[in-house]
Amino acid sequence: MDALAVMGLALGMRHGTDPDHLAAIDGLTRIRPRTTNGIYFALGHVLVVMLLVMGIGHFLASRLAFAGPWSLIVIGLVNLWRLLHGATVPRIRSRPIVVQPVLLGMLLAAGFETASQLSALILAGHGSAWLLGIAFSSGMVLVDGLDGYLAGSTQRLAAIGQTRAKAASRALGIIVVIFAFGLGGAELFGIELTSVALPLGLSLFVIVIGLRIWARSTGPTARDTKISGVEV
Repeated sequence: MDALAVMGLALGMRHGTDPDHLAAIDGLTRIRPRTTNGIYFALGHVLVVMLLVMGIGHFLASRLAFAGPWSLIVIGLVNLWRLLHGATVPRIRSRPIVVQPVLLGMLLAAGFETASQLSALILAGHGSAWLLGIAFSSGMVLVDGLDGYLAGSTQRLAAIGQTRAKAASRALGIIVVIFAFGLGGAELFGIELTSVALPLGLSLFVIVIGLRIWARSTGPTARDTKISGVEV
């Protein structure tokens, strides 16, 4: 495999673990639970990144940059409202949702130019922009798609009353609020987080994956707990 493609894939996977990606995907999934949110988010992100790599997306990015941090803050506000009102488990809807995660991915791509994204733009000058863009996009879709699938499945388990999933959903809600406000606020106030983006993103990724694995392990449902309480 071409060395540039390998580098692009690695950068895309690293970019998928950025804390703003995790906060956005998890936050949206807690509002509109879908296992495909991560993939659609990544595809929206890919659209802007590909245009940037080819050198024709700067006009679009400059016009949408202001909306990126505000999108995270809005997600944080909605999740905070749900937490304060005890609505930790959203209602599962059958209607497909595509526009919301795609648009969110586009807005964050324009508003948060992370180190890996900038590295991809630099590398594009030393090889095929198309090859780099496709490899970068594939890595990002892989990581964000996995994150979205696990986030959606956790919410579905919580919706049917799985006790651990409900506890994990609430914990993830608190994490989303903290990171959505923190990352959105830092971007608005011009606070540079590039030096801590990688360890912060990886730490958050390990935490949320760990919570979801724990949520998927065997545990009593709310109905089981209620029946057990009656029998006692």
